Amino acid sequence: MTGKLTDTLNLLSKLTWRRLGNMGRVAGSYVLSKWTKKARHWGSPISISFEPTTSCNLRCPECPSGLRSFTRPTGMLPDDLFKNTLDQLHQNLLYLIFYFQGEPYLHPRFLELVKYAARKKIYTATSTNAHYLTDENARKTVESGLDRLIISIDGTTQETYQAYRVGGSLEKVLEGTHNLMKWKKQLKSKTPFVVFQFLVVRPNEHQVKDIKQLAKELEVDGVWFKTAQIYNYTQGSPLIPTIDYYSRYQNNGDGSYQIKNKLLNHCWRMWHSCVITWDGLVVPCCFDKDADYRMGDLKKEAFHSLWRGAHYTTFRQAVLQSRSQVEMCKNCTEGTKVWG
Repeated sequence: MTGKLTDTLNLLSKLTWRRLGNMGRVAGSYVLSKWTKKARHWGSPISISFEPTTSCNLRCPECPSGLRSFTRPTGMLPDDLFKNTLDQLHQNLLYLIFYFQGEPYLHPRFLELVKYAARKKIYTATSTNAHYLTDENARKTVESGLDRLIISIDGTTQETYQAYRVGGSLEKVLEGTHNLMKWKKQLKSKTPFVVFQFLVVRPNEHQVKDIKQLAKELEVDGVWFKTAQIYNYTQGSPLIPTIDYYSRYQNNGDGSYQIKNKLLNHCWRMWHSCVITWDGLVVPCCFDKDADYRMGDLKKEAFHSLWRGAHYTTFRQAVLQSRSQVEMCKNCTEGTKVWG
């Protein structure tokens, strides 16, 4: 609880009157759009996700990076693209996620980019498989000013862990976590807030209690449980948990499955956040893994011209009219999150 409170206070410390005003404008335009069923937008993003790279060292099933199944190119986020975009947005931007697809620590200047955002008093977060948290990288991570670090750890034994994290080493994850917690203590730093994220699938569902105990032993700040996105779920999958609470899919009793949550015709994400790929494509949501719904290209236009441009407005209008007709929305997790 102490860690959660510290993290919350840290996030609140990033607020400015300008950022609060922007949040009010964005929220107001969202509520009015829902009420009138006519898309409009005021303000700038409250949160964005930047993709450092699509490269990854693991081969996780149900992950485009792991499966090497992208149709879009693989590459590394250029420093100038990142900095130019952040310079346009930082006064109104509260939250920055350094993750979309791929392993962020494979980007050779990843922590320098974190520092750049931290100096602008933006709350920064990332997600990692923790294979590159060497002693040196762990220290640099703490020194970078990163506010939150999510460590993906989907098993408490090597056998269970590698069932999903194909090609991964649980020993490296634990070593990296130890390095990080050690440097937090030695540098007397309250950040990053370190979380174990446990993707619950059938091979590891019996270790839910074990991961909580492991997190306690390593003194990480929290454990989050995440439901797994299955692309071909209608006829079932060996990855769908038998524990209904941890599944985003409902067993219909005849061997078929359907997604649990209802697709209501609105989505807060379309108003307050977006995702920027490593090569500057702006897409509306993290469910658009292959950047099929491209709102614009930052190599060709300034962010604000596309954020409230005709293409984005048309897309938001489509969500308001019939979200179930938007392909990337059909497997959405909103409303099916679980907590430790």
